Amino acid sequence: MRDWLRHHPNVRTIRVAAADLNGQARGKRIPSRFADKLVRDGTRFPFSVMNLDIWGEDIEDSPLVFESGDADGVLKPTERGFLPMPWLEAPTALLPIWMFHEDGTPYAGDPRHALAAVVRRFHDRGMRPVCATELEFYLIDDSGRELRVPPSPRSGKRRPGADTLALRALDAFDRFFTDLYDACEAMDIDADTAISEAGPGQFEVNLLHSDDVLKIADDTWLFKMLVRGLARKHGFAASFMAKPYEDWPGNGMHMHFSITDPEGINLFDDGSQMGSPLLHQAVAGCLRAMAGATLLLAPHANSYDRLVPDAHAPTGIAWAYENRTAAVRIPSGNRRARRIEHRVAGGDINPYLMMAGVLGAALTGIEDSLTPPAPITGNAYELDLPQMPTTWQDAVDAFESSPEMARIFDPQLIENLLRTKRQEIRYMAEMTPDEVLHLYLDTV
Repeated sequence: MRDWLRHHPNVRTIRVAAADLNGQARGKRIPSRFADKLVRDGTRFPFSVMNLDIWGEDIEDSPLVFESGDADGVLKPTERGFLPMPWLEAPTALLPIWMFHEDGTPYAGDPRHALAAVVRRFHDRGMRPVCATELEFYLIDDSGRELRVPPSPRSGKRRPGADTLALRALDAFDRFFTDLYDACEAMDIDADTAISEAGPGQFEVNLLHSDDVLKIADDTWLFKMLVRGLARKHGFAASFMAKPYEDWPGNGMHMHFSITDPEGINLFDDGSQMGSPLLHQAVAGCLRAMAGATLLLAPHANSYDRLVPDAHAPTGIAWAYENRTAAVRIPSGNRRARRIEHRVAGGDINPYLMMAGVLGAALTGIEDSLTPPAPITGNAYELDLPQMPTTWQDAVDAFESSPEMARIFDPQLIENLLRTKRQEIRYMAEMTPDEVLHLYLDTV
């Protein structure tokens, strides 16, 4: 880690940051001359900081605050090490951190530790998940009273309508995307294809698959931070909010995954077009846990504006081959790349919790040798299917009562998340739609 700073002598300050339950970066600014102490000893801040609401406020009834004296945890660097922060004017390093107790044991309320625990369960069975994410976001001019597409830096014109898979939409923001890909390379974020999507100013970027699941989750978290920061540097906003525009598609975050053996052989491939029994067990686990996991896939009030019929987001609990109306899709293509695409999550998720929930659900299906229902054909919106929770409160209740979530997450994390979301529900009821919009635009 120290070598990175020696190769970047112009870096004068460091940001240390951990992801809280909402995926918000919580941390400190530290002069770079204290880097050796930071790497050696880590830093400290209260356990309660990992459990703040979306406004950054304490959870009122949390035992982590006054009841325990608001005690400190120890935050240590992750294996990621120092990274540049290309969206800032001054050369600055970011050091991702995660939380531990004083005796060195992981803090169960840290979402990155929750994902690490699920990955260990796979490894204990001699299996390695291989994951990739696809992130949708809008570029937005939020300088006026109404949200609009930013004017193209090339032409000065605004394109008010959708332009799916249009090169001209990408070219209109070529300087932004060039800077974005340069920044991803500098931050070791494996960004692949970019496309224009179905909303005005909406784009999608794919992150390459890897069997280092924590790195993929890190990449997803860092990519969201980078896109938002870099957009502001270019004079507009970027938002992963689930549904920033009422009349246009929302932002999804699709997750692809397969499972390999220690030699890298894809265990979802049995030589057939249908996929292996292990694939079917993983699908069944995802479906069984879907209702309970909805809070992880749609964690905010605005998330449920996206999960409505005929809006390019799944609502029914079903799976299918090569069918984008299903919640769980098995893509076609080379059978050696046979994988599951989980299509429910919005762009507003915490990637550590979302990936832990999806992979943990798949693992319960494998552990219990579950069999899925028959795959659907046709339009899932027109079928009589079991439905995901349709309101935020229903999703909170389903998460609390879910036996699958209890198998995946530590009881402390479950309790912390429930307290957080209940407080947000209470406060959100007092807000106007415009206040909700502007709250989520930059935060999630």
